[in-house]
Amino acid sequence: MDSKRMRRAMAGMIVVFLTVFAVIAIVNWDTVKRKLGFATEEPVQEEEPAQEEAETEDGQIGGDLSAFLRDETFFDPEVKFKSIESYSGRNVSLMMSSVAKDLRIMVVDSVGRLVTGADFTVTIQGMGEYTDSDRDGVIYVDGLRSGEYSVSLNEKDGFRVPNTITTIQVRQDIEYRVLDNIEYLMVTEDDIDPEKEDKAVNGAEEDADGTENMELQFDNGSAKLGIDVSKWNQEINWEAVKDAGVEFAIIRCGYRGATTGALVIDPRYKENIEGAISAGIPVGVYFFTQAVDEIEAVEEASMVIRLIEDYDVDYPVFLDSESAGGKGRADGLDSEERTRAHRAFLQTMESAGYETGVYASRNWLRDRIDMTKLSDYKIWLAEYADVPTYDDYYYHMWQYTSKGTVDGISTNVDLNLCYMNIDTSINHAKGAAGYSGVVNGDTGNVPVAE
Repeated sequence: MDSKRMRRAMAGMIVVFLTVFAVIAIVNWDTVKRKLGFATEEPVQEEEPAQEEAETEDGQIGGDLSAFLRDETFFDPEVKFKSIESYSGRNVSLMMSSVAKDLRIMVVDSVGRLVTGADFTVTIQGMGEYTDSDRDGVIYVDGLRSGEYSVSLNEKDGFRVPNTITTIQVRQDIEYRVLDNIEYLMVTEDDIDPEKEDKAVNGAEEDADGTENMELQFDNGSAKLGIDVSKWNQEINWEAVKDAGVEFAIIRCGYRGATTGALVIDPRYKENIEGAISAGIPVGVYFFTQAVDEIEAVEEASMVIRLIEDYDVDYPVFLDSESAGGKGRADGLDSEERTRAHRAFLQTMESAGYETGVYASRNWLRDRIDMTKLSDYKIWLAEYADVPTYDDYYYHMWQYTSKGTVDGISTNVDLNLCYMNIDTSINHAKGAAGYSGVVNGDTGNVPVAE
């Protein structure tokens, strides 16, 4: 290599070196200025030592009540949602239950209330999509095979939909047990139209023969005098009721709506059961049914159990079997269908450890229910006559009038005689308006007037 080429190579290397040096200097220009003395360092302000916060009498440390908002570790990790679009809005999630070969999917908000007014759609893996077309917050699917099902909620504008899949086991055969999450189906009268839903029609009044005794019947041997009440009896002074001689009370806890089928809590149930118990009056409860099948009957029983589980219930739980004026959702059932539904309610109550039975009028017991299939349960007869004529089966309580008067109740009230605390092998109703009662329906015994 000649000297000319050597000089060119050296010049090139110097240019490359200077270029690299210039780039490094530019990237670190602030540091270069400080090294060359062209910039002065700002004094670093030392942090004051933290002062220990004084603890208040109630255990609070410090006075900054919003400090937790600046603590990134205070809150739980955020729930993952399906998309940015569904991030804002009302939080919703799925709750599910199954009785047999069915699936009830409920869309609930963050405080456990059904979300109504929106046509939510769910996807059941292997089955397809199902939409809440009536916007009541519930999607019901029946005719399923037994097995495990996976369900997800589709995105919906205005709602925060979780990106999760919920699974549930669907059973082949019905199990008479309390349903999980039944409280999500229970509503108050604020949520429905009571005039359309609370439509029980007392068949005993239609069958009354005009001879009923409307007075309090105290002189009835071992029979006990009681009342049954609901919202229709308005506010009750239970201490006055107790002082009047009433020995027990059967309280309506709720009803299924005659039109929509909603499970509705009687608006005076809580005050009535707590008032009666506080006054020292033993209680039972009743529920007006409009179940159209066994599955709905299990739902009704599950609701009753949830409502009474915190109270001491001494008397049986009765299923109120009546018409809803001829247009109720269950009025068109035949005797076999109605009996099957009633038995599902009774078996569910029994499986939960409660004594249970059926309330109905004389003609309803004879014509609308097959009592041969319910003979293991209590019968509460409603017949408004001086002497009852129902002699088909032994009955354990008799509602003898709906026009009674009792101190502490401003309305007319149903009056009852209970025979359950005496031996059923003898004539239990002896002394009740000259009536000796039915001893055993299976033997064909009939009422005997003394």
